[in-house]
Amino acid sequence: MSSMQSSLPEQASDEHPVGEQPRLPADPRYARFIVDLFGVMAYGELSGFERLSSDARFSPTLHDRAALGRLAVIEFEHFEMVSAHLNALGVDVETAMTPFQPSIDSFHERTRPADWYESLMKAYVIDAISGDFYTALAGRLDEPTRELIGRIQADDARGPLLQERLRAALSDDPRLASRLALWGRRLVGEALTQAQRIGIERAFLGSLLFAGAEEDQEKETLLLFSQLTRNHSRRMSLLGLTA
Repeated sequence: MSSMQSSLPEQASDEHPVGEQPRLPADPRYARFIVDLFGVMAYGELSGFERLSSDARFSPTLHDRAALGRLAVIEFEHFEMVSAHLNALGVDVETAMTPFQPSIDSFHERTRPADWYESLMKAYVIDAISGDFYTALAGRLDEPTRELIGRIQADDARGPLLQERLRAALSDDPRLASRLALWGRRLVGEALTQAQRIGIERAFLGSLLFAGAEEDQEKETLLLFSQLTRNHSRRMSLLGLTA
């Protein structure tokens, strides 16, 4: 693991003593990275809230509508958690989110579900990959950032609920299983491409996180995305689908 991983938490712990108001790190490059990270997280959660709220209208039963409504509430709660942290750092959440709005909106336009079941699969795939991505990055970052990402992941009840509902729908419908398997493959490809694009544009990956020569940075990035793909394959297998 890179030397950057060990140095950043130590730096941040000096800047965020227990009981004091958190503040941005002194290193301007790392401070920008933290603002970008929380900005993309905040807009991702806000977009997830909007998406699930809209999708809930097309639920086949009232039980399903209530379940998706609860998931939408969780997304908004996560948005508020990230917003509160940005505010504590003295950063306006709208300013932090704005650079990511076009890219994330474009992603959702490219992956617009055709029906309620595709909406479920999209939530299942995208939320899980996003969580894996942020958790992987958190291991290389400072303690306050790791702690917030950990709180969001620990509070996330979306995965089990979506998995249960999808497994019930797929259990006796081979045609639906085939269609959602193809949809899942498209989603993971789009999600990884999106993460790479944002990483390149906003320095999420590369020298800031993976210290060393350029070829080492590329290797670390490939390892990260390979792990994300393996995790996705395992989750699809839990649904009885081939990734």
